[in-house]
Amino acid sequence: MASKVKRLLIGKPMKSAELEGEKLGRLKALAVLSSDALSSVAYGTEQILIVLLAVGTVAFWYSIPISIAVLALLLILVSSYRQTIFAYPTGGGAYIVAKNNLGVSTGLLAGGSLLIDYILTVAVSSSAGTDAITSAFPALHNYKVLIAILMITFLTIMNLRGVTESASVLAIPIYLFVIAIFILILSGVVKYITGGAVAAAPDMEAASTNISLFLLLKAFSSGCSALTGVEAMSNAVPNFREPSEKNAAATLAMMGGILGVMFLGISLLAA
Repeated sequence: MASKVKRLLIGKPMKSAELEGEKLGRLKALAVLSSDALSSVAYGTEQILIVLLAVGTVAFWYSIPISIAVLALLLILVSSYRQTIFAYPTGGGAYIVAKNNLGVSTGLLAGGSLLIDYILTVAVSSSAGTDAITSAFPALHNYKVLIAILMITFLTIMNLRGVTESASVLAIPIYLFVIAIFILILSGVVKYITGGAVAAAPDMEAASTNISLFLLLKAFSSGCSALTGVEAMSNAVPNFREPSEKNAAATLAMMGGILGVMFLGISLLAA
């Protein structure tokens, strides 16, 4: 009975000859490997504003230069991981890269840090998703823990079913999310241009005297939560169709561009 339930949930074992059919094209890879990074846009800007709120809403203007600094770091990361893709065509995770270049101890430290990061990413992403659902449907507020557990269970089962099958299913909500964010940005721009949304002029003098460098750095570090998952492309090069390195690099560039536009657009609207 347990075996039947297991096969129903995660599918039957695959033969080695069938693994080639599990290779990902760019569109599916963008969905399944960029889900972490793209979903981070939902709370990256929010984390910056939460820190700046300690000074007051007048400090929200600083979210723009902070977002630009985060995007500069994103550009560095994309460039670095692009080099990693071509240098490690069999998969360039943090452990392998650090071990080969800096030694075993550094590799173990990087690998352990990444494991903790993945655990925290699941916790933060599922919590942020739950907050979004309960915000839209307040009647579900008392079921926040249950909703988060169901999310994690669903994602676990989908990943156990294999890369291709999980990509086919997860591509739908991922691309709907991206489309929804772009609609949000465009509608905000249209309303601002047509005068439907009036932005209050920031009091620069008050903002410059009441905010400290430490607070700006704290807001920057919080905003860097939007960069989680950028390394997924370099980890999964063997999962791409041939030529795997070129497809992985192109998909990484696509993800970086989409992530940058979404993050900056939301930051501009929020400010």
